[in-house]
Amino acid sequence: MNETVREILAFVEENDIKFIRLAFCDSFGMQKNISIMPDELERAFQHGISFDASAIRGFMGVERSDLFLQPDPGTLSILPWRPMQGRVARFFCNIRYPDGRPFEGDGRFILKNAVQRCADMGYTCRIGAECEFYLFQLNEDGEPVLVPHDKGGYFDISPLDKGENVRREICLTLEEMGLRPESSHHEQGPGQNEIDFHYGDACTAADDLITFKSVVKAISLRNGLFASFLPKPFADQSGSGLHINISLSRDGENLFQNLEEEGSVAASFIAGVLDRAAEITAFLNPLTNSYARFGAFEAPRFIAWSRMNRAQLVRIPATSSGEHSRMEVRSPDPACNPYLAYTLLLEAGMEGIAQGKQLGPAMDFDPYAPGARVEGLPKLPATLEEALALAGGSEFVRRVLPQTVVDKYLEFKSAQAHRVAQAEDRAAMERELYFLSI
Repeated sequence: MNETVREILAFVEENDIKFIRLAFCDSFGMQKNISIMPDELERAFQHGISFDASAIRGFMGVERSDLFLQPDPGTLSILPWRPMQGRVARFFCNIRYPDGRPFEGDGRFILKNAVQRCADMGYTCRIGAECEFYLFQLNEDGEPVLVPHDKGGYFDISPLDKGENVRREICLTLEEMGLRPESSHHEQGPGQNEIDFHYGDACTAADDLITFKSVVKAISLRNGLFASFLPKPFADQSGSGLHINISLSRDGENLFQNLEEEGSVAASFIAGVLDRAAEITAFLNPLTNSYARFGAFEAPRFIAWSRMNRAQLVRIPATSSGEHSRMEVRSPDPACNPYLAYTLLLEAGMEGIAQGKQLGPAMDFDPYAPGARVEGLPKLPATLEEALALAGGSEFVRRVLPQTVVDKYLEFKSAQAHRVAQAEDRAAMERELYFLSI
């Protein structure tokens, strides 16, 4: 037993922790967990806790279904909304085969490999997320209904904004769990909110997003509300995006400071992301509902970049200077699996650097304004079916992600797309498939 594990076991005993949640994500970004008692934690660190991987979407078949969860010691967090007596703690886990080998379908393992390849090239990547969500009312039976919590709009305050106390409680809970919220506000849609939190290394950023979503849902429910990360719950209102801020450094220098210089590494990184954007969209925007968001309320449609224009796929924010220099990818939505999404974005950027890809001119105009010249501009896929076809034919996607992960992902998402396409009421089918789970 190493010193870190010994310290964690002592911490668990001293803090009256009675339940340990071992958390992980399936291939589609849905958090799963099993709870163990404190006496089992040492065994979990040494050997892992077995589970039936055939019951997890995208993992294993029944013929070879045993996998093991091994807690990552650096991810220990107490769940503040659980009782103070008999407290509950959570670890994110690495997933392994019975012989100890990493499971290749584990999103954390996939992302860690991408981070290591980035480091081997001499670069460090930091990621920060801006995540939007809707708050909905519950009916008399406690079931969610598609009625927004309020009728507020962008940056509104009480009484139009009824979510300020919920956001406050969410931010305080995140702080208790070690995350650093930076800002929160009411978004454009009725009942729509946004909370932004501090950047971190790629794997921590993905863990933090999963934590964030679970906190939002738990605190909302405690306040008699249902939180949904569905990308486009209302056809005529703003969709919920996941704006991903990425910075790149070498030897402690933020390379996005030098975006305008000739031979800029950051420019090649952006060019790599733009070049692969259409092929990876199925993983950044994984629902049929995701594609209703594109091209409206500042969500992008064209594969282009700008310095400040929020309507483009990639923008360089006005606050991007010095150590805060970064790019913002505006197409993803919060239904994605962040481990796979961050992996693909990181690998696309690294490919851009390795191949010295050139960044085209900035599109600093509103592409939706009357008379805007957008002929010839490449577009994001218009439907999930189109995105899946591009991903399935992408040499890049199949090089970056394990073959089994790609095949199972495409199969499952194609089946969902087919169900929606065949439904008499498309919106009703999307609500059935996604509303409660996303």
